[in-house]
Amino acid sequence: MKAAIINVTGYFGIELARLLHRHTEVELTQVTGRSAVGQKLGEAFPHLADIDLEIEAEVTNSVDVVFSALPQIASAEALIPFVEKGVRAIDVSADFRLKDASEYEKWYGVPHAKPQLLEESVYGLPELNRGEIRSAALVANPGCYPTGAILALAPAIHEGLIHEDIIIDAKTGVSGAGRGLSLSAHFSEVNENVSAYAVDGHRHLPEITQELRRVGTGFEPRITFLPHLIPMTRGILNSCYATLKDGAIAPGPSGIEEIRALYKSFYKDEPFAQVVDSSPMTKHTLGNNKCIIFPNVDLRTNRLIVISCLDNLVKGAAGQAIQNMNIMFGLRETEGLEQLALYP
Repeated sequence: MKAAIINVTGYFGIELARLLHRHTEVELTQVTGRSAVGQKLGEAFPHLADIDLEIEAEVTNSVDVVFSALPQIASAEALIPFVEKGVRAIDVSADFRLKDASEYEKWYGVPHAKPQLLEESVYGLPELNRGEIRSAALVANPGCYPTGAILALAPAIHEGLIHEDIIIDAKTGVSGAGRGLSLSAHFSEVNENVSAYAVDGHRHLPEITQELRRVGTGFEPRITFLPHLIPMTRGILNSCYATLKDGAIAPGPSGIEEIRALYKSFYKDEPFAQVVDSSPMTKHTLGNNKCIIFPNVDLRTNRLIVISCLDNLVKGAAGQAIQNMNIMFGLRETEGLEQLALYP
């Protein structure tokens, strides 16, 4: 099957090209990029020199699937014509994640380009929505923060174990901000420094709330989500906290074992959600498509603590997009995504 990438010149697009090149069932036939039109892909990005393609202004070839790695707003405008022509599409931006058009306008500052597509799109988190993804014409690839946070909390919410007040403390590397220049991403600003940002509300918050609401019947999450920028290139680590309901688990250490058994059962057939018995590090996911999840209980406060980590450019973006593509086209779900993490 044939694939195209819109905006290959961003970090997400670069990673899509790298991963698709190793996919045995897909031929990447066309790439676009607003800032490098006319260049060979290998000229713009020497590590992609084995991909013999020129960066073009528009996708003009006939393809089976198109990926958009454009920023929000621009991504919807670029993908709408493909969706209307029946080409299956995967959007790596936020343009089709929120179901409520007014919520989209509130967080992104503009009316949605085609609100009727918000209901038709499928939120592309395979661990929760695999059945819908199979038949989807348009998949909204989840955000990097939401992927880790939702997978960390979904089992507990599904089983009715926690109260609605939830805190998500998240840390990310600099690549999540993209390749655009900004003072906050300069080496001298980030190095040897940690800072919180979006303290009045991050754009991923409504996405997290929307999807966690769907996990539990009648569950109305009240989420405090605070992201932090840390001095590394890739990776996200989420620390999630919620109070357990009285009697939800057995008292003492056996309750911790019960929680871990529940999480392992919930994700037992998931190739890219791995539940572990000790706290993970972001390097455990560097370059691969896994989300590693560590559930624990603070017995003194009866509080559930779940730590999750992933590579924001792979499971948090390009890898998950390919996982969604595999599901949409009936391919082996792990195809092209079986690489191990880089360590150290």
